[in-house]
Amino acid sequence: MKPVVILQHEAGVSAGHFASWLEARSLPHVVVNVHLGDPVPASARSYAGLCSLGGNMSVNDPLPWIDDEIELMRDAVERGVPIIGHCLGGQLLARALGAEVTRNPCKEMGWLPVDVVDPALVVEWLGSDALGDLFHWHGDAFALPEGARRLLSSPLTPNQAYVVERGGIEHLGMQFHIEMTPELVSAWAGDPAAAGEIDEERARTGGPGVQSPDDMCRDLERRAAAMKSLAWRLYDRWARGLKD
Repeated sequence: MKPVVILQHEAGVSAGHFASWLEARSLPHVVVNVHLGDPVPASARSYAGLCSLGGNMSVNDPLPWIDDEIELMRDAVERGVPIIGHCLGGQLLARALGAEVTRNPCKEMGWLPVDVVDPALVVEWLGSDALGDLFHWHGDAFALPEGARRLLSSPLTPNQAYVVERGGIEHLGMQFHIEMTPELVSAWAGDPAAAGEIDEERARTGGPGVQSPDDMCRDLERRAAAMKSLAWRLYDRWARGLKD
């Protein structure tokens, strides 16, 4: 099988559970380290699937690689190569499919609940509609691409996950970070910049969608294990579309 390509946009924003799932399923993969200057591939023809990770930047920032990644996604859609987007990756996919990405009124940072919009679709992709809290870290939010089916929502972010079919292939965009391991959560929560960002958000909006670093790390192993089970079920469902 061709490899799955992973586009990483920041040093500390790695593939987490997605990488361990690929390894457990013996699926070949390559990482394009955009943050280290690796060029975004010009075509998706060499890949079985495309995974786009998160990052603190905005899709609307004038960064040279953003247009290149959007064009890669459009090429993947044309070639029937399935795409999965985590947070920023879900925003990039939405933009590639013609939807807007804008600033959310409130940031979401930490373990927060999501609401099931389409129960049958959620069970199909996640194996259950009893999801508990998922991990979030975003200030922007995507609109839904034309023809997309919304899986999940939240009080502060109406569009939390969507599936969109093009040419018989399903692509998935998520606003939350289902890939997070305990190590990644601890590292993000322990970043001094995070505390400043949380304080700024609380001063600006009252902070309805942000947790303290201590709260992010409370009961972390159990929360991350529960989310891992959901992630692997979701990744297995997405993998049905992988090209040979």
